[in-house]
Amino acid sequence: MRWTPLALLAAAQFMLILDVTVINVALPSIGHDLHLDRETLTWAVTAYTLCFGGLMLLGGRLGDAIGGRRTLLAGLALFTAASLVTGLAGNAAVLIGGRVAQGVGAALLSPTALATVTRTFHGAERNRALGVWAALGGAGFAVGAVLGGALTSGPGWRWVFFINVPVGLALLALLPRVVATAPGTGRRVDLPGAVLATGGTAALIFGLVKAGDAGWGSPWTLVGLLVAAVAYSAFAWVERTIGEPLMDPRVLARRPVATGAFLMLASTALMLGLVFLGSFYLQQVGGLSAIAVGALFLPVAAATAVGGHLAGRAIGRRGARPVAVAGLTAAALGAFILTQVDGTVWIVIGLAIAVAGIVPAFVAATTSALGFIAPSEAGLAAGIVNTFHEVGGAVGIALASTLAASGLVSGTASGFSGAYAILAIVALAAAGAAAVLVPKGVAHLPEGVAVH
Repeated sequence: MRWTPLALLAAAQFMLILDVTVINVALPSIGHDLHLDRETLTWAVTAYTLCFGGLMLLGGRLGDAIGGRRTLLAGLALFTAASLVTGLAGNAAVLIGGRVAQGVGAALLSPTALATVTRTFHGAERNRALGVWAALGGAGFAVGAVLGGALTSGPGWRWVFFINVPVGLALLALLPRVVATAPGTGRRVDLPGAVLATGGTAALIFGLVKAGDAGWGSPWTLVGLLVAAVAYSAFAWVERTIGEPLMDPRVLARRPVATGAFLMLASTALMLGLVFLGSFYLQQVGGLSAIAVGALFLPVAAATAVGGHLAGRAIGRRGARPVAVAGLTAAALGAFILTQVDGTVWIVIGLAIAVAGIVPAFVAATTSALGFIAPSEAGLAAGIVNTFHEVGGAVGIALASTLAASGLVSGTASGFSGAYAILAIVALAAAGAAAVLVPKGVAHLPEGVAVH
């Protein structure tokens, strides 16, 4: 019976990760039907990942405080209802509001679901269960673009969101029967820290998106970046002074954790930025249908599996540092290819090479953050890495949208090459940083922690 709750919880996690990328191929159709500009379409993606990542640690702490089962079901109910609202959206406000609510629901659901898995299984069974969890999370990330293309060309873009509703309702009916009640601890929850961290990232994304239209020196851009800096500074002060902080600064100050968080931030930003640009380019410039773009992303999805398999073997023998450096260098090569060609086949090849390199960097980030610290700190470190995973995606899409703003607005190839070139430089810079910062040697992940 223990494997039944794992199957249901993994299905819920798959749905959450799927929604990070499933919308990308649908964006041109959404923009056309709802008459949305580049800035609004960017927020349609980043609003979800921003709230998912920015509130994830809060969701985990809330589960501890009031009970994991209660928090899990509340998050699932909110995500399901928000998916219905988003699919019914007739304007920008409802679309973005629905995506925000989806992200909040995901932030409540994901960490409490993972905590439930770790409580349910022990020893070797726990490791197998967490392996299933991680594999399905990675599959959801890769399959999103493919499924988004099929749904958009078939029943329509609204089904990118509607598909969550029957799945969510089924899970709401089944999970209470198989997930045991976990009593809460009654501990205080660091709401100010969560608001400051999420608000700071929202301000950062606002500044990055505004730069695409108004320029980097515009008042709106500068205000957004300034507010982000102030909010992050206030967050650091609150976490040092509050009795039960959301994120213990002492753990984030550990070199392995800080390095893993940086690698995860950079890698996810590169991944989602490249997928975002590729989806728009193939449809707007290449003139391809959504289902054709979805099919073209099949090799990209396959590249994630290949990259993950090779990374797992290489890290076990050589350690995280060479894997991170090689992976990010390959990502830079893939992005560089995208700057030089405009044929569909070469675009897919460039994306596949880049993604095949980014996935090993994900694995290296996890190994760096969790493999060189005390087991007692591993749970919090995993939460930090997961947070940077989602926030990195939001920042990457905002940056890519700004860099290619002229092409996204005009529907031409203008701006795409420059955006790819900067992403290639970011990948090379991250590879250089990894060569210095990632600890040497082979690390072993502690039992009972997982990231997606």
